[in-house]
Amino acid sequence: MFVEAIESILQDACTPTVVRAIEGGADPRGLWAPIEDAGFLELLVPEQSGGAGLTLSELAPVLIAMGRQPLPVPLAQSVAARPLLRRAGLGVPNGMITLAQAGMREADGGVVCPVAPYGAIADHVVLGLDGKVLLLDAGAASRVATGVHRDQAATLRWPAQAVPEPVAAPGADVGAWGAALHAALIAGAARRVFDLTLQYCNDRTQFGRAIGKFQAVQHQLSVMAELVAACHIAAQIGLSGDGDQPDRLPAAIAKSRTSEAAAAIAATAHALHGAIGITEEYDLQLLTRRLHQWRMAHGSEAFWQPVVGAACLASAHATVDFIRAVTDSRAP
Repeated sequence: MFVEAIESILQDACTPTVVRAIEGGADPRGLWAPIEDAGFLELLVPEQSGGAGLTLSELAPVLIAMGRQPLPVPLAQSVAARPLLRRAGLGVPNGMITLAQAGMREADGGVVCPVAPYGAIADHVVLGLDGKVLLLDAGAASRVATGVHRDQAATLRWPAQAVPEPVAAPGADVGAWGAALHAALIAGAARRVFDLTLQYCNDRTQFGRAIGKFQAVQHQLSVMAELVAACHIAAQIGLSGDGDQPDRLPAAIAKSRTSEAAAAIAATAHALHGAIGITEEYDLQLLTRRLHQWRMAHGSEAFWQPVVGAACLASAHATVDFIRAVTDSRAP
């Protein structure tokens, strides 16, 4: 029900024209308002508090659906911010909230968050720091863009007087949330990229037949399909369970697998599209740019694979049993 509803709203509101305009500097609130009014920010809020009361497992397909649209606003991050703030006993501010992938104290007491996803447009930033949670007003920060074409990430710096006291949030893990939700977004975008590529290969003709009939092209499409399926399974693993906080190890597995696949999926899509695939006017780049951005957000495979490897080596289980224990909640 939620998947169909959000896809319907995003297909109408998040058109390629709107995405390009917001990436070019237009006010994102024209897109944000209908999303906020529809109540999708409260998916993880308990029913008794006016939310949908979804579990992580129930949320997974919704986040994957969000990834199928080239969203230029931090919708998934704003959904995830609510349980994090609730654990810290903090109220939810109005506007767009993003999750900082890293943060550090400066010598003068200020805080810097390097390359925060959607940092260029977010109203607030949730940062996990020293085992506690900080809710930061992005309007009080200086923002430095990455310089990457149409990238909405930015580095934010707050002076000491604009930094509140960090609040204990038992069980909250901003890093795990960031990894799990970006794995789901990658899975959704990967599927949409594959669908566009498959359609193009069936429509484009060469030497009197569709290029999708050529064996070399079919091989690339088959490998791409395998990667897309792996991303979908990994995203479900990262968002498994009945609570509202992803476990760090499943999130690490999900993010490492989807990040590793993202670059290959984007490269194959552009290769099979040929010259049209690299043009600004063609919508493929709206999705493949996000595959690359989301691959790096909250840690690429180079960050998370050592986490998974260290856990496997420290486990008393054999490798197969370790995998079962992490990916199947029914395993002993």
